[in-house]
Formats: sequence, structure tokens, C-alpha cells
Amino acid sequence: MSSFDPTSIWALGAAALLGYLLGSIPFGLVLTKAAGLGDIRSIGSGNIGATNVLRTGHKGLALATLLLDGGKGAVAVLIAGIFDPTLAVLAGGGAMLGHIFPVWLGFKGGKGVATALGTLLAVMWPVGVLCCLVWLVMALLFRMSSLASLTAVAAAPVLGWALSDVPIFGMVWTDLLRAALALFIAVLVFIRHDGNIRRLLRGEEPKIGQKKPAEG
Repeated sequence: MSSFDPTSIWALGAAALLGYLLGSIPFGLVLTKAAGLGDIRSIGSGNIGATNVLRTGHKGLALATLLLDGGKGAVAVLIAGIFDPTLAVLAGGGAMLGHIFPVWLGFKGGKGVATALGTLLAVMWPVGVLCCLVWLVMALLFRMSSLASLTAVAAAPVLGWALSDVPIFGMVWTDLLRAALALFIAVLVFIRHDGNIRRLLRGEEPKIGQKKPAEG
């Protein structure tokens, strides 16, 4: 009887598909519609993420969106990780692609920050925890979600490399695929924040809770 081969094309494809399908669930859109607030894509920046949900004035919905968007990335990683660490990494990458390019919304999704942090926490929790702390510190200092997000994901590949081969509570992070995933996540988030980056450079980026015109 043949054993399960996590490197088979079917296993790799299934892990990526699992991550994509979980990541593509648009919780921000679902929650705001369920709450009778209409289509979140017609509010503020038009984004389906927690930051834009916060612009509706419903902090509870924003928090729920944040946790669910992060949770779907973590769940994808944890399910695939039952079988093999390589599959966990692929599922994490798939979750990011699903959130940013969901098939249900014409491939126009969120910016991926919450899903990125949830994925990082599940794949390499020390890096995920540190990235969350970076986000929190930057958000408290500058009150700009985009700046905090960009700084946090930019730190992820650096932290992943720095913690490589360093024992943490008896565990050693040696998988280069995890570092590659952190870099992949950072690249995706930076691409999706191109408009924010331009506003940051012009000094026009709104602070957390402020409204802004819909993006083109």
C-alpha cells in the first residue's frame, strides 16, 4: 500500500486550492451586508477589509472582519500542515491570493494585511507575533493603518531570516519555503498598497478612522 506523498502534484494543487477557496471568502462584504449596511465596496476606499469596515462606524464589525480575515489564512495553513509543512506554506500562499483576487468578486478583493498576519502566525508564529507588534507600534505612533501594515509585512522576511536556525521554545525554523512565503506575502501587500504608498509620499494618507474618497 503506497503512503501519502505530499510532494505529488495532486497534493500540492489541493493545498493551494484549499488556501485559495478559504482566502477568497469576503468576510467584510458578508458581514456588512448581513448588518444592513449595504455593499462595503461602495463605502470609503471600496476595500472589503477591516480598515474600510471601520469607516462604517461599526467597530465590532471591523474587529470581526479582522479576526475572520486573519483566521481564514491561519485555518488554511493549519489544515494543510496536518499533512506536510510544504503543503502548509502553499495553502498560506493560496489564502493570500484568494483574499486579494477572489473569483467571486471578479478577482477584486482586499489588500491582504489581516490574512497575511494570520498566515504568518500559523506558519511561523514567532515571526507572526513580532509582525503584529510592529503593526501595533507603528499604528499607535503614526495612526496610519497602511504605514503600519507596510512596515509589518516588510519586516516579515527579515525576521524570518533572522530567526532561521535559532531555537525558539525548543523549535527551530529551518524551512526556506517559510521565508519565501514571507517575501511573497510582502510583495503582494506592497502591490495592493500602491495607492497608499503614493499618498504616503505626498503626505495625504488619512489616519485610522478617517474617511477618504473611493479609489479608482
